[in-house]
Amino acid sequence: MSLDRRKFLYAAAAAGGAAALPGALWRRAFADGPAQPGPSPYGPLRAADANGLQLPEGFSGRVVARSLQRVEGTRYTWHPAPDGGACFPDGDGWIYVSNSEVPVVGGASAVRFDASGRVRSAYRILNGTTLNCAGGGTPWNTWLSCEEHDWGLVFETDPRGEADAVARPAMGRFKHEAAACDPDRRVVYLTEDQGDGCFYRFVPETWGDLSAGTLQVLVGSGPGAVRWADVPRPEFWWTPTRDQVDGAMRFDGGEGCHYSDGTCYFTTKGDGRVWAYRAAAERLEIVYDDDLVSGEAPLTGVDNVTASASGDLYVAEDGGNMEINIITPDGIVAPVLRVVGHDESEITGPAFSPDGTRLYFSSQRGESGFIGGTDGRTYEVTGPFRR
Repeated sequence: MSLDRRKFLYAAAAAGGAAALPGALWRRAFADGPAQPGPSPYGPLRAADANGLQLPEGFSGRVVARSLQRVEGTRYTWHPAPDGGACFPDGDGWIYVSNSEVPVVGGASAVRFDASGRVRSAYRILNGTTLNCAGGGTPWNTWLSCEEHDWGLVFETDPRGEADAVARPAMGRFKHEAAACDPDRRVVYLTEDQGDGCFYRFVPETWGDLSAGTLQVLVGSGPGAVRWADVPRPEFWWTPTRDQVDGAMRFDGGEGCHYSDGTCYFTTKGDGRVWAYRAAAERLEIVYDDDLVSGEAPLTGVDNVTASASGDLYVAEDGGNMEINIITPDGIVAPVLRVVGHDESEITGPAFSPDGTRLYFSSQRGESGFIGGTDGRTYEVTGPFRR
């Protein structure tokens, strides 16, 4: 990258972050530009364990499920191509849900754990959908499973598998990627996996009921002040939702999305960026850009994202060197785990258990790298995560 381009990108990032930053995350000034490589708060990664996981000292990992094999201790066969995921409380235990990014029979599954972390059961929570990529949890403990195709829908599912899944067409038909609920403004943010995609929010008529409401798209010219505009025809269209509003901001391949303490963070894979939408101020900022790091970028192929209560972001890689990287509130980027030998795969579905001590995620295509995801693996990493 040329020096002139680097200076321009730094200036743009700094301009976007000039206002005071609300929330607990990212209080530092942007005078030094977006986050930079540095030492991990957990220390360096050790040699790979028997499962091919490189982890810091004090951390351990295990395989929870493998695609097309029975989940240990159950009679349930885990789905192929595991993708987006989330954890939900369940009595004194918890549930991890996971999408399946395959056509026609995609859907989603769940694994239930007891208080000790032992698998109690595994089961299906969504059937008859296609290319279920990412999604997001709701404050009322349902899972929003998102279809990634041009007429894709959001399906609201029950992690316990007791209630039928319901399509939510009012949230728009487009190439859905991820969803993140903002309980403060009572909206749901949505990303779109297109090279010229948009960033949306859904405003329900009644919070907690996603059957009706207004889909809006972010309008602006870059980092800085932005606004929202209604999408006229979100459900049935001749013109795609991303092309219905003049001035709608374009994002190069929207991926993961996570809301925390006044800010919605989302990633765009085409330009290797992590964005922050500061909801109260209606400002957009660049948290990380792999073109703006000093030296070699530790985080490439940005994809799914989650956060811990400590204010740390955890960003999974699609490709790269198969890592999950931490981005700390003081702007340090560093790997916290790496999956070895899965060179043609991607890391998906990072999510913390409710107590913050366990991190779940998947290698979508496993060691084989087969596009159908029949070698997918879902992991659990336990350790002293910052909480």
